[in-house]
Amino acid sequence: MACVSLFVFFLLSRLLLLHSAEEVNRTLPNCSSFQCGKLGIIGFPFTDSSHPLCGLLPVKCDEMPPTIQLGWSRGPYEVINISYTNTTLITRIKDLLLSDALITQKCESVTNFTLPNSPFISFKLTTPSQTLFKCNRTLGIASPRNFTRRNCGDYSLYYSHLNDDSQSFPAQCSIIQLPRKKHSDKDTLFSLLSAEFDLEVNVSEACSSCYGGGGHCELEQNGKFQCDIAKKVTWSQRRLKATVIATSSVGIGVLMVIICCFWGKFSLNKIINFWKKETLTHQDVEAFLRNHGPLVIRRYSYADIKTMTKSFNDKLGQGGYSNVYKGKLQDGCFVAVKVLKESKGNGDEFVNEVASISRTSHVNIVTLKGFCIEGSKRALIYEFMSNGSLEKFIYKGNPSNSNHQLGWETLYKISIGIARGLEYLHRGCNAQILHFDIKPHNILLDENFCPKISDFGLAKICPREKSFISMVSARGTIGYMAPEVFCRNFGGISHKSDVYSYGMMVLEMVGGRKNFDASVDFTSEIYFPHWIYKRLELGEELGLLGLLEKVDQENARKMIMVSLWCIQSDPSIRPSMSKVVNMLEGSLEPFKIPPKPFLCSPPSSPVDSSTIMV
Repeated sequence: MACVSLFVFFLLSRLLLLHSAEEVNRTLPNCSSFQCGKLGIIGFPFTDSSHPLCGLLPVKCDEMPPTIQLGWSRGPYEVINISYTNTTLITRIKDLLLSDALITQKCESVTNFTLPNSPFISFKLTTPSQTLFKCNRTLGIASPRNFTRRNCGDYSLYYSHLNDDSQSFPAQCSIIQLPRKKHSDKDTLFSLLSAEFDLEVNVSEACSSCYGGGGHCELEQNGKFQCDIAKKVTWSQRRLKATVIATSSVGIGVLMVIICCFWGKFSLNKIINFWKKETLTHQDVEAFLRNHGPLVIRRYSYADIKTMTKSFNDKLGQGGYSNVYKGKLQDGCFVAVKVLKESKGNGDEFVNEVASISRTSHVNIVTLKGFCIEGSKRALIYEFMSNGSLEKFIYKGNPSNSNHQLGWETLYKISIGIARGLEYLHRGCNAQILHFDIKPHNILLDENFCPKISDFGLAKICPREKSFISMVSARGTIGYMAPEVFCRNFGGISHKSDVYSYGMMVLEMVGGRKNFDASVDFTSEIYFPHWIYKRLELGEELGLLGLLEKVDQENARKMIMVSLWCIQSDPSIRPSMSKVVNMLEGSLEPFKIPPKPFLCSPPSSPVDSSTIMV
């Protein structure tokens, strides 16, 4: 009986899918101009975000002001005005990330401005641009004539109010180009830049003709343009298609019944749940990708992933839900390819990672270069970080760091870089991003040991004005998880949960060991935060290796004091990440010893570093 029910369910589900496809075919050509808030009536290439197939640039008209997503590398942008002429489409938009950078005047938020292009749509910046040269401070470059230097931590920005880009800078310096004001009364860097600019939008003739004929512009797996006109098929074609699908469905269904009845190893409920799960997951992920408009980040096929990783030959590491491999793009650029395990079938981590990291652009956040979704196979392509994760450099006794012990100056700079990255996630984006898995394993280091926060699989996006968020289940890694995440009695979940994880991680950087270590000789040293707190309280020497220079001693003490404030069990006592940055970069004099932290890692799993989501 169960086998017959399975066959009937399979047949009806196939027919239902066919019917749904027919409904889509009948409604797709009904795309028209629409009212979009203060922008008035607009049309192709713009479309309402709820109808992504009707255009190339989805606009969220229900937001005040309306916003648009031009690509994944930056945005969204505020749409100020859209104007049509006989031959040209001009839109004036505001870069919200750059606007925040100009207000706070933090130069680490100033990153290169690029515009997405594809085979069927391109953008041209009609507003003047300002050229900046970003150079490492170690190069010791003197400011050329007509150039002004702004110091930004371990690097400097050089710019000219005359916008002179003819000067020769060393090859190690990178070039940043940003929109510039037409007129400015001052010559300071942030007074020259503008967050508002005009774009000329050009759609190819082939794509315009495609939409005019009721089709949809798409990219093939090789990156070339194609016009998908499957949405306008004739009735005879639909009837033939229905016949073929129905016939094949019956054949496959009969085969399933035979297998089921002979071996009896299939559970009807399991098959139904698996089919529903896989179908809905793929639809949800594809819908998410469509809603983000034309993609500046390339979509790769699974065959491309195998090619760039040489069939997954060079494994860099692994996590609870993924494996990471070293890869190489066709242009010779090395990348890290994160392949999600097939057992992680609900798509949550993939969508979380793309949704959160696509909103970021910061020197201390890893850059997403591409992605792959093909059936149940999903992969994310990131910039390659030559020094790997922070984890392998900080734990004494770890064979991988025997020849790479980091100095105190480097550790101090890494702690500040991570703090700036978290500050940006909490306050610098157009939406607040909570990471929920800050730990040494998720901090990557480039060739200059500049830290970049990675692995946004557990991240959560919430409005800036929202103080607390609700979560059905705990998420994070044992030993770094804030107490309020797994026990609501400690307070509400907020950005302060990341602050706690940051504090626990920096204490491990200082101690060169796990915070909870049952292998130490004395019981009093098992929980490092208690041990180091007692030394501070009694005014004793810190007892840390390598603290020879006075500046290193001060920096180590600042890292410890800040960390102890960050791991307070009461979230309201913990500082914000902005305050953390100020404390680390400031003087030791105003520091007060925080209350003694009384929580520790769960004794049932003292060395467990597995990520949980229960």
